[in-house]
Amino acid sequence: MTIIDRRTYLKGAGAALALPLLDAMGWAEASGNQASKPPIRLGFMYMPHGVIMDQFWPADAESFLTSPPPALESLRPILDQCLMMKGVSGVSNGPFKGAPHALELSTWLTAALPNPDKRDEISISISADQIAANYVGAFTPLPSLELATMPQTWKENQAGLNEAYYSHCSFRSPTQAVPAEINPHNVLNRLFNKQESKGHASTPMSPLDRQLLDRVLAGARDLRRTLPPTDQHKLDEYLDSVRSVERRIAAIEMRQKEAALEKAGVRSSRRHDSDSPPIEIKIPEGDKRSEYMQVMCDLKVLAFQTDTTRVCSYIGSTPNGVSYPELGFTDKHHSTTHHNNQQEKVRKVAAITKFNVDQFAYMVKKMAGLREGDGSLLDHSIMMWGSGLEDGDRHTRENLPFIIAGKGGGSIKTGRFLPDTQGNQGDLLTTLLSCAGVPIDRPVGIATKQLDEIKA
Repeated sequence: MTIIDRRTYLKGAGAALALPLLDAMGWAEASGNQASKPPIRLGFMYMPHGVIMDQFWPADAESFLTSPPPALESLRPILDQCLMMKGVSGVSNGPFKGAPHALELSTWLTAALPNPDKRDEISISISADQIAANYVGAFTPLPSLELATMPQTWKENQAGLNEAYYSHCSFRSPTQAVPAEINPHNVLNRLFNKQESKGHASTPMSPLDRQLLDRVLAGARDLRRTLPPTDQHKLDEYLDSVRSVERRIAAIEMRQKEAALEKAGVRSSRRHDSDSPPIEIKIPEGDKRSEYMQVMCDLKVLAFQTDTTRVCSYIGSTPNGVSYPELGFTDKHHSTTHHNNQQEKVRKVAAITKFNVDQFAYMVKKMAGLREGDGSLLDHSIMMWGSGLEDGDRHTRENLPFIIAGKGGGSIKTGRFLPDTQGNQGDLLTTLLSCAGVPIDRPVGIATKQLDEIKA
């Protein structure tokens, strides 16, 4: 078999598109009698405000796979590739008793409190994703990828803390927050055009860019003829995904444009007299929030599949501001969590939790269906979903909700619910980094140990 370089790109007129990891690439080449393994990817996906506990936690370890709670129903087909643990405590509020929402996101991947003497500045700790990026980032075009669904609009200044704590989970250093990209087109451009300078904001893909994409994808036909059948299938699958993501982003943008014109009194040429005017889609606050989130999840999968990055965080929503009209109600997530056991509000919070887990399930199920090496893309990943609060009504942090999907290349034993875990979120993050092969020279945040019970 002809070996092609792992950094081979499809190129055309100044643009380049990374390829998925193919068997014909160098990473799959045998070294002695031992084949090289695919790299481990680390993914983090966040939801604020906690969960309704009896709708989220499995009843017991025995029923985890057979009778999952309502929030996990969408994960049922791949629960054997998931791990849950109850008893992981969060960072204590310490001197910030009046700042639950400023802390829930900022402590999620840092497992550390801000510096109480520098409240109006960013002064916290490097986050787990950036610890990983510092180690594996040199091997990929992007050291890490930070995504979010919406910009932060809430201004509360809890306990005098810097507003950045409400909208960032990734911190490159104790004083430097990493901004997240909310525009899926900008993300696609970063994955599509590797010649973009790092640190510069990209612009939406223009018609000319789409012509370049057409040329690059057309060039795949020549490469395809040189590949073995298994790689041909993988390449076809990948190119179909790229096209699908590009079309869906374009459709969202077209609906936005038409709705804006109609609102301004300009009638769309495509609408008949009997048609209703188009609904106004606001990314990311529109009626089809799931569509937006799934596009972002697909971009995350493409980034992992092409080894463009091995570390990615995704803030599904930031504390306080968002609502979910797609679920049939417009109540703000934050206000709904203060339900005081009112059953209608409890129902809505449970629906919001299930919605967010459903988007995570959409992503990891897709990863489970993508073959890579001796398993799937999910087999070679560690994907964490969770929240920085246990209960949004009481702002508790004793049992933070976490779902781990993926086996981390065989380092994590999945298909289990561990109901009596004794540890904190720093312990969990430290353990996940260790399972991903990231050297740990110091604990993450408040960690005091590794949770050996989650390891294979």
